[in-house]
Amino acid sequence: MSKHKAGGGKASQHVNPKGKRLGVKVTDGQKVGIGEVLIRQRGLKYKAGGGTKVGRDFTVFSINEGIVKFGKKLGKKFISVISK
Repeated sequence: MSKHKAGGGKASQHVNPKGKRLGVKVTDGQKVGIGEVLIRQRGLKYKAGGGTKVGRDFTVFSINEGIVKFGKKLGKKFISVISK
């Protein structure tokens, strides 16, 4: 029989999951290439504007080379890629 009680035995069995690295990956005015990831998100917080598309996991990526522009239209946030 043990002399001491095991402290925090159950608490140490729970492992925190890794972060999913969500968020904005580029800034306004930055140059991007074709297929570059602009935002990783859960749900459509940012909608796809011109020169961008949305992937099946709601990732917004560029389909043109150009400069990134963030904007709002009717209260919704958009991200676009303006080609030169």
